[in-house]
Amino acid sequence: MSGRDRESQCILLDWGNTLMRDFPEFSGPMAAWPRVEVLPNVKEVLTQLQPQWTLVLATNSIHSDETAIWKALDRVGLRSLLDRVYCFQTIGHSKPTPDFFDYIVKDLEMDRCHMVMVGDEFEKDVIGANRSGIRGIWLNEASDEVRVGKMYQTIFDFRALLETLDSVGVDSDAECNPR
Repeated sequence: MSGRDRESQCILLDWGNTLMRDFPEFSGPMAAWPRVEVLPNVKEVLTQLQPQWTLVLATNSIHSDETAIWKALDRVGLRSLLDRVYCFQTIGHSKPTPDFFDYIVKDLEMDRCHMVMVGDEFEKDVIGANRSGIRGIWLNEASDEVRVGKMYQTIFDFRALLETLDSVGVDSDAECNPR
């Protein structure tokens, strides 16, 4: 990962069941839940990625606005590791629509080929990002199913993100192909 410019490449990270555990028994904003939990290895991996990557949370949460999301991130010690939060309530669109991803691309002023979306929902996170010209990494901790394509790969543990980023084709020197 040497030689990469942090401001020229970005990892979009889903929130629920990618960075933090989504407890279905709780409702309302996650910041107000009686229990919140960061998923295994997330802090360590984000700490290693932060010097080389812009790290952005990209969520469909309908119960939490940006302020509530930052509060939930504070509760588990993730706030300082993320640069931005993009949520449905701000954008007005949700994954997998291209409008969701287009909003983020425009706001960050970054080329799509220098971005990758990481999430646990294959259709919403990975295929949605792919349709917008953004590569994807499917975090599949629920089964042993592997999905690999031109624009995506599968990992089974958040720690695998470190090596997978090098092989998924996000490159600050790459030619960006229009959608």
